[in-house]
Amino acid sequence: MDDALPGSRRAARARPPRRRTSVVGVIGEVLITAGVIVLLYVVWQLWVGDLIYGAERNAEGTELSQEWQAQYEEQNPAPAPTTDPEAGPQVEPVTVAPPVIPEPADAETFAIMRIPRFGADYAVPMAGGVTRARTLDPIGIGHYPGTMMPGEAGNFALAAHRTTWGKPFNRIADLRVGDAIVVETQEGWYTYRFRTLEYVTPNEVEVLLPVPQAMDVPAGTAYITLTSCSPMYAMTERIVAYGVFESFTPRSAGEPVSLQAVA
Repeated sequence: MDDALPGSRRAARARPPRRRTSVVGVIGEVLITAGVIVLLYVVWQLWVGDLIYGAERNAEGTELSQEWQAQYEEQNPAPAPTTDPEAGPQVEPVTVAPPVIPEPADAETFAIMRIPRFGADYAVPMAGGVTRARTLDPIGIGHYPGTMMPGEAGNFALAAHRTTWGKPFNRIADLRVGDAIVVETQEGWYTYRFRTLEYVTPNEVEVLLPVPQAMDVPAGTAYITLTSCSPMYAMTERIVAYGVFESFTPRSAGEPVSLQAVA
C-alpha cells in the first residue's frame, strides 16, 4: 500500500503536463494553419490575383474599344470605292484639334489607357475619382476630380495601383523619354509623350497643379500626370510620371501610329 501511494501521486502529477502539452499542440497547429492561410492569401493577392485582375482589366478595355469602333462604323458607313481613274486619293487629316470631353462622374468609365511600352494588350479602363473602393480597385485607373480632361490645356492627372488589383501602373518606372501614353475615348485617341519621372511625398499635391509643381503659373500646354505608390508594396512615397500632349487622332482616321509597338 505504501508503495502504491507514491506511484499514484507521481501518476497524478504526470497527467496535467500531458494535457498542457496537448493544448499547446492544438494552439500550434491553429497558428500554423492560420499562417498557411495568410501566406496563400498573400500569394493570391500579389501574384495569382494580379494576373487575373490584370487580364480582366485589359479585356474590359479592349471590349470597350471595340464597342466604340462598332458604334462609329454603324453611324458612319464606309463610302463605296470610286472607280473614277481621275479621282485622286481622299486623304483625311490624321490629327485635328482635340475635342474636350466633360469631366466624368465618380466611377464613370470614360476612356482607356494604352501604353505600347507596357505591351500590345495593355488597355486599362479609366474612370472618374481616385477612391479605392469605387474606382481604383474595381475599374483600374482614376481621374483626379477637378484636374483637366484629355487634350485640354493644363494637367490631366491620374492615379492607379502599382501592386495588387491588376497593378495598372506597375511598370511606370520603365517608361522612357518619348514613349507614347495614349488615351482612347469614344471620339478618338489623345497621344501624350513621356518626359520625366519624379518621386515625392504623399502630401505633395503640387503635382496636380495646372502646371505641375509650378504654383500660380497659367497653363498654356496640355500635360498628363500619372501617380502611384513607391516603393513597391509600400506607401511612403509617390512615383509621378509626366507627359506632354502631342496630338489628337479622330476615330475616322483609324488608330494613330503612336500605338505601334516599341522596341
